Amino acid sequence: MSTKAKTVFATSFAVMIGTIIGVHFQQKFDKAAMHQGVIRDMEQQRVKRERQADFEMQRELESEYRKVQNVSDTSHA
Repeated sequence: MSTKAKTVFATSFAVMIGTIIGVHFQQKFDKAAMHQGVIRDMEQQRVKRERQADFEMQRELESEYRKVQNVSDTSHA
């Protein structure tokens, strides 16, 4: 094998190994980013459930207060 052929082979091999390593790290990075998205979505759902529970509690309190107090509607629709 000539020196030129060995150089081309070594360069091709190095590029191939670099590509494989690059793709591997890119996949790890993408997987971590997707996992962060799942965590963010779960947090948003938790906050939404808490807000909905607060809203329901406020609605129940309003209903109880309306039973006890005489409240007039001041909104002008």
